[in-house]
Amino acid sequence: MTAQEEIEELIARVSMGDRKAFEALYGRTSAKLFGVCLRVLKSRALAEEVLQEVFLRIWNRAGQYRANGYSPMTWLITVTRNAAIDRLRAQARQGGGVDLAELTDRLSDPGPGPEAQTLARDQARILNECLAELPPDRAEMVRGAYLDGASYADLAAATGIKLNTVRTWLRRSLIQLRECLSA
Repeated sequence: MTAQEEIEELIARVSMGDRKAFEALYGRTSAKLFGVCLRVLKSRALAEEVLQEVFLRIWNRAGQYRANGYSPMTWLITVTRNAAIDRLRAQARQGGGVDLAELTDRLSDPGPGPEAQTLARDQARILNECLAELPPDRAEMVRGAYLDGASYADLAAATGIKLNTVRTWLRRSLIQLRECLSA
């Protein structure tokens, strides 16, 4: 069974209320989803909070996932990215200052260990190699949308490209990245 098939099966079992499958899904995907939260939010404390919310959403919405040939990680990452962006927008509406407890958490957290750092560097290198295969403008759009948390509308406004074109380019770029990463 491939990793994709395993995650699809876990999501299907989660949709039926299987707690063991949920635990296994968390174990297989939480590190990557936490990375998505951290990249968008740039705060470990907020990323942890949002990751909890994400897994609640996954538990409640697993039945909405449809195996359609796309990676189940794409669905999970989309749920995660959207939750992180929602949190950023909520903070912006509320004035979004950093409180003292959050700052203390950031300063006292030792961060990932050497093994996790090595793994993250390897994954980043592979991703950057795949991004380098995209045209430079498309690679920047992918970075903006999926790593920096920019909305499609923000990207369209910043580049002067029509919103539907931005969506199409990003969809095609993600397909190309998926193929590169799975090779």
